[in-house]
Amino acid sequence: MTRIILLISFLFLFGRFVYSAIGAWYHHQDKVETQQNSLSVDNTSR
Repeated sequence: MTRIILLISFLFLFGRFVYSAIGAWYHHQDKVETQQNSLSVDNTSR
């Protein structure tokens, strides 16, 4: 019984880790894209 509870808890923990890692990756990509867009706007306005 204890092993089943630990296995379920581990699966929830692992699932939350994967979900947050994917969210962090997309957030990072958006941040990089925003920085590149602002740099290209700055270069064209000069």
